[in-house]
Amino acid sequence: MGQRGHGQSGGLYFFYGKGNENYHLRTGFLVHHRILSSVKRVDYVSDGISYIVLRGRWCNTIVLNVHTPRQAISYDSKHNSYEELEQVFEYFLK
Repeated sequence: MGQRGHGQSGGLYFFYGKGNENYHLRTGFLVHHRILSSVKRVDYVSDGISYIVLRGRWCNTIVLNVHTPRQAISYDSKHNSYEELEQVFEYFLK
């Protein structure tokens, strides 16, 4: 997994993951400063999957950011990506 970081500008806070060593598939979340205290967790599962959990009054909200494989990628790569996505869903259903 690549580097992670965060930055702030103009009342917005940016959480980001830099993807792989070639800086492909960078993912991130832009959060307004008013709800920054609601950020419970930000995680980068892989180069193509990341999520943020926001604490709510009655329940948490999960925002999942997914880059699906392109058609030019091999069947095995696609299959592995979708298996990984399935595991993330199963994790949140517990």
